[in-house]
Amino acid sequence: MPRQILAPIHPDGWRFIAIAVLLTALLFWLAAPLGWLGVIGTLWCAYFFRDPWRVTPLRDGLVIAPADGRVVSLGPAAPPAELGLGDAPMQRIGIFLNVLDVHVNRMPMGGRVVKRAYHAGKFLNASLDKASAENERMAIRLETREGADIAVVQIAGLVARRIVCSVEEGQEVVAGQRFGLIRFGSRTDVYLPAGWAALALVGQRVVGGETVIADARAQEPPRRGVTH
Repeated sequence: MPRQILAPIHPDGWRFIAIAVLLTALLFWLAAPLGWLGVIGTLWCAYFFRDPWRVTPLRDGLVIAPADGRVVSLGPAAPPAELGLGDAPMQRIGIFLNVLDVHVNRMPMGGRVVKRAYHAGKFLNASLDKASAENERMAIRLETREGADIAVVQIAGLVARRIVCSVEEGQEVVAGQRFGLIRFGSRTDVYLPAGWAALALVGQRVVGGETVIADARAQEPPRRGVTH
């Protein structure tokens, strides 16, 4: 039962939690009422770095959401130049993570990491499309079993200033596998071949490691959505 209620903490978060605990103790020593603000901050820090279990759908061709958040972009865009995927537009699905979302990133498909490349940049609001091109990012090129390469990109945001990526070039990965996180608000983009069917919708909330956002083997037209 505890596994279903309490999510584990990502290893990268423990030092921040420890710092928050020390600051809380200091606040209690200085002025007890201020210490309760530290308790709230510590609890929020633990909540931010939560790393819940996910059940990943496994079937050839499925593309899984690489992050929790809201789909803010869906359409053609040139992939990051540093990955060597060419200049032709690919289908980009952009997911914005606010400060309350789970920030652990997961692989959208299984395959082999062909290349990973860091690009220094700005720290614009990650919900903006121009953040994909102008912000600091870590881009990963993945050779899939579908005979086509895709890209997944971790993008820093207005508040986020630290991208953590744990996979290396040449590494074999599986769909839903954890591969890093971005601290305190960010964006994660996926670049897919133009012919793959997108199943996500702009404005949709997705769950990293669980929500199917595209299907390389589907033959259906683009989906339409309605807000209720």
